[in-house]
Amino acid sequence: MERGRGFDDFEPEPVPPERPVDRYGFIKQSVNSSSAKDGLPRSREARRVRKWRKMIGVGGSDWKHYVRRKPHVVKRRIRKGIPDCLRGLVWQLISGSRDLLLMNPGVYEQLVIYETSASELDIIRDISRTFPTHVFFQQRHGPGQRSLYNVLKAYSVFDRAVGYVQGMGFLAGLLLLYMSEEDAFWLLVALLKGAVHAPMEGLYQVGLPLVQQYLFQFEHLVREHLPKLGEHFSREMINPSMYASQWFITVFSYSFPFPLALRIWDVFLFEGIKIVFKVGLALLKYCHDDLVHLSFEKLIYALRNFPEDAMNPDILLPMAYSIKVSRSLSESKIKYEKKHGKAKERIEA
Repeated sequence: MERGRGFDDFEPEPVPPERPVDRYGFIKQSVNSSSAKDGLPRSREARRVRKWRKMIGVGGSDWKHYVRRKPHVVKRRIRKGIPDCLRGLVWQLISGSRDLLLMNPGVYEQLVIYETSASELDIIRDISRTFPTHVFFQQRHGPGQRSLYNVLKAYSVFDRAVGYVQGMGFLAGLLLLYMSEEDAFWLLVALLKGAVHAPMEGLYQVGLPLVQQYLFQFEHLVREHLPKLGEHFSREMINPSMYASQWFITVFSYSFPFPLALRIWDVFLFEGIKIVFKVGLALLKYCHDDLVHLSFEKLIYALRNFPEDAMNPDILLPMAYSIKVSRSLSESKIKYEKKHGKAKERIEA
């Protein structure tokens, strides 16, 4: 069988000179740049880690039992943030990807080594755009970019109907910072195919059908929860496609501060897509009084460049958790499907 085009066809460029990095591996803007202190005091963090280790058991052996017995405790602890040293393992446990991996031995290796994909050159072209300031991905054709290529290529073969779309790189890249290639691949499969929550593949299919639905629903939520801002958006002809598409396509991993993105992903993997709507509403609510006075051009800029204080997980996420969206999401989904169904009927007629 013909071997696919891969990173073995390219020579890695020299490793860039070392520069100061933050605790997550992102290169700091400058040597003197300072950032807010992140994380808990060591003693408190150590206690949290011990609690989590007891909760999940060795290698995750106690996880399912604990979730069945104390789901509210699990939910509360996840919302507070998963300890970074356990994040990769816990993400695999809560997403269902660990089970997928165990049920499909050798499949990932087969997809990477022996299969070919029509998306290979597109992936190679795009991977340097994924977390370009992280040390793992910075070296052109280096180990990080090689791993990212392998995961994306494998998925494009595994699901040829979806193939590869650029936004998928941020999902795979984020996962690779916390787990192996094979683990990241199966978590990507779990997300797009819906191992635990609703499938995400519609975010990346032709026409981005799920993105269109989510943007419709988000606009409905803005009008319900923030009516004054919703009216202002209507007057200024602002709709969610102008600022929120990437929120859904990359689950806030594209341009949001990494500590905030991680906390959102903790909740997203356990509770599902609702957290994206809630965080989006919380951002608009936090900046509401400024946004309602801005004209079109300034609104567009503000909605793509939220202030630093709005990005504080300990401020933003409690706001998001307090917002109730389940009923509204169900109602707006029915409205969208009716509207979309009628439009489809007109086209077919």
